[in-house]
Amino acid sequence: MSPKEASEIVQILERSREEFNAAAIGVTEAHALTKPEPDRWSVLDCVEHVAFVEGRFLGWLQAAPRENAPPLDKQKEADLGVRVPNRSVRAQAPEAARPTGRYASLAEALDQFNAARDKTIEFAEACGPDIYALALEHPRFGKLNGMEFLMVVAGHARRHAEQIRETRTVLGMS
Repeated sequence: MSPKEASEIVQILERSREEFNAAAIGVTEAHALTKPEPDRWSVLDCVEHVAFVEGRFLGWLQAAPRENAPPLDKQKEADLGVRVPNRSVRAQAPEAARPTGRYASLAEALDQFNAARDKTIEFAEACGPDIYALALEHPRFGKLNGMEFLMVVAGHARRHAEQIRETRTVLGMS
């Protein structure tokens, strides 16, 4: 990974973090617990899910083998950058990644997300060009190299930032 590419993925991860945090700014702890519909997630549910998945994905990246990775494909990276956050296609979280009340407050959940994102960024920076050598299998997006997987990580936070904004609108918190 060239210095430019390293800088770009870090910027993408930072921008998705900013977007995610901005979506939750101003949500009170009481509103954070309110579900827009009985079968939908609250803001706290969304943040808990993203914080949990961020840590889980980092673990997958850290454990990924450095062989048989898909080749560098800038178009696939760009496509993932658009496809992952697209909420017009519904996705069901696996059981292990569903909200369970892991955090006592929205502030605690956001702190956990930001700590996990810090570690993800540190990992991306430390990997350098080896990021393309990592081979991972994502349940929805299939076989990915490490850079593509980081695009999924960034897009996942953006996807749920949009869900939080939708929830805020439904609850009259815009």
